Amino acid sequence: MRQLSFLTPSPRINKAVNVSSVPQRSPFRYPGGKTWLVPTIRLWMSQYDSPPKEFIEPFAGGAIIGLTVAMEGWARHVVLVELDDGVAAVWETILGGGATWLAEQIVAFDPTPENVDALLQQKAGSREQLAFQTIVRNRVSHGGIMAPGAGRIKHGENGRGLRSRWYPQTLKKRILQIASYKDKITFIHGDGLAVMEQYLAQPNTVFFLDPPYTVAGKKAGRRLYTHHHIDHEHLFELAARTDDFLMTYDHCPAVIAMARKHHFEFQAIPMQTTHHRQIYELLIAKDLGWLR
Repeated sequence: MRQLSFLTPSPRINKAVNVSSVPQRSPFRYPGGKTWLVPTIRLWMSQYDSPPKEFIEPFAGGAIIGLTVAMEGWARHVVLVELDDGVAAVWETILGGGATWLAEQIVAFDPTPENVDALLQQKAGSREQLAFQTIVRNRVSHGGIMAPGAGRIKHGENGRGLRSRWYPQTLKKRILQIASYKDKITFIHGDGLAVMEQYLAQPNTVFFLDPPYTVAGKKAGRRLYTHHHIDHEHLFELAARTDDFLMTYDHCPAVIAMARKHHFEFQAIPMQTTHHRQIYELLIAKDLGWLR
């Protein structure tokens, strides 16, 4: 196994990506979102002479990677998987015929504190209503965090409070654009590891793996996501059985140890936090030759 050096980033990804230069396609503000990784995903997928038959994203969340692959034609078909009930309701609504209804609800909604409280205190009577509540909760929550105990935006940009992340026409445009690709995207509400196992035997299939970062007691995944428990060892075992995968992980010794155990290659990649601080995450794969 050839390990790329953590201290010497690949010349193809040696600086953090300016996410404003990347198309914003997801309706979510998602903690741990991977917009910054989109240029690297394009590098990875461009190594194929023809698009893979299936692109599987078992921990979809805001799904910026799967959406990019579908919309830019990097794979013939994309499968998104998400366990969270509210997030799943959004994808089921958009891809299942309810996109126009959801977009219209968003445009008509006035996100005052009183209206937000009233909406989120209701018991959703349908998947569509849950989808709308989830979008509102995501947009008004601090950092887009929807896990229990997450706080709401207080001051926001320019003192706009809850409205500072509420762009109804932009959200409408994104939702309708996603719906226009519904024939290329399948959504599965379920466990990502179980779905991975179902697709392992299918030829010409690649996997993008971005699990909650909870290895070795890391708190980020527990704080950011409702469903944060992942059998990381099993995930690595499944990854070893794929034809090809790309995985992103927190940079920590426990993750590196698992990568070495399975003879995977790994490389640090720079990203910029919301506070404009550059940190590194790990890219892990069977072969990272396309970075060299």
